[in-house]
Amino acid sequence: MLRMRIVKRQEPLDFGGSCLVLLSALVLSLVLSGLLLFLGGTPPFKGIVTLFQGAFGSRWALEDSILKAIPIFLCSLGVAIAFRLKIWNIGAEGQFALGAVGATWVALSFPEWPKIALIPAMITMGMVGGGLWGLIPAILRQKLRTNEIIVTLMLNYIAILFLQYLVYGAWKDPTSFGFPMTPSFTEQAIVGKIGTTSINWGLLHCLVLGTLVWGFFRYTKLGFELKASGDNVQAARYAWLPYDRLVILVMVLSGALAGWAGFLEASATVNRLQPSIMVGYGYTAIVVAWLARLNPLSIGIASILLAGLRVGVENLQLDLQVPAAFGGILEGLILLTVLAGGLFTHYRIERRRIS
Repeated sequence: MLRMRIVKRQEPLDFGGSCLVLLSALVLSLVLSGLLLFLGGTPPFKGIVTLFQGAFGSRWALEDSILKAIPIFLCSLGVAIAFRLKIWNIGAEGQFALGAVGATWVALSFPEWPKIALIPAMITMGMVGGGLWGLIPAILRQKLRTNEIIVTLMLNYIAILFLQYLVYGAWKDPTSFGFPMTPSFTEQAIVGKIGTTSINWGLLHCLVLGTLVWGFFRYTKLGFELKASGDNVQAARYAWLPYDRLVILVMVLSGALAGWAGFLEASATVNRLQPSIMVGYGYTAIVVAWLARLNPLSIGIASILLAGLRVGVENLQLDLQVPAAFGGILEGLILLTVLAGGLFTHYRIERRRIS
């Protein structure tokens, strides 16, 4: 008789083994997605091919995937910083909204400023808006011992409703024929496109910020303290590391990066503020962060993958009439299979014969 049990590995899998586990998890998620398509009356193979063709099968699709990957990357980079300290920031969506609001306030209040002054001011206010929204749950956690998961999640709704309050009220464009949106930004407030592509210069922002965050964790003392505190909170306190201040720091940084993403979406993509700017990038960022194992460089690849799936699902809707909810299901399947697959990085299944 065979008995199977899960045994902890003496050493975690190396890079090659971890990649194999991750690839297997992604394949499993696609198989399960194909099964769902089949149950819904859609040919599974044709559906998966249509999905990837719509995401990466043409120049337009690839550009659209990269365009959507920009805000996902920045939000994911932010939540990854908090997750490093084992602080569960689920509020990137709200921080993204407040970043867009802060940047829009600058654009509408000082439209005559030159671009060299206006864009940095919009970035700054976007970071301030997102950072302050991240500071609130951090302070509540430190002073009142609240659960940051619940607080950040609830703050998302407040931020989104505040954005809607502005575009339906004080900031509503009087020439919009009743549609909830602000006036269009002036040319000085718009982040331009790269050459003849539809991709904006936010891609460069991502490259610079991703490299800075990677270098911060790899080469700075503060980055080491963050990783050490996240690995063992009690040991960090015993070593007199400033854990409470680190919690404040990571939540502010996390919110500021999500706010930067909100600035880019309002300035470079929509060129104004409107409710349709909120499409769930902050929630997708959580999936991306775990998919990339919180590695700033891997987040770039995972962001393009998840953004491509969003674009591909739109193609599925048009060509095969697959419901829009399938995209959320696919993201959930990827997260579940990757998290489950992560078990085999540190554990293995042992089979023993018993008499």
